[in-house]
Amino acid sequence: MSWIYLVSAGLLEVVWAYFMKQSDGFTRLIPTSITIITMIASFGLLALAMRTLPLSTAYTVWTGIGAVGAFLIGTFLLGEPANMMRVVAALLITAGLLIMKFS
Repeated sequence: MSWIYLVSAGLLEVVWAYFMKQSDGFTRLIPTSITIITMIASFGLLALAMRTLPLSTAYTVWTGIGAVGAFLIGTFLLGEPANMMRVVAALLITAGLLIMKFS
């Protein structure tokens, strides 16, 4: 169950990062509200996952999901550049997450 909490927390991290960008520096009410709500939920689920998972695993996987997810959202929804170095970096982060999961 802790892995479900952790993956959900990571996905919510992607959601709050996207809506933080959409909030325009917290000047738009709805994106700001979504940012705060999903941020709290993400931290809460991370805390639940950390009841049984080691800090080093939980935090690394949480931030990795957020980093790769934010890269994908930025690339596909926001039109940010996806040059070869950025794609390789995202793949290396994903490889690291898989190694962390199975270690």
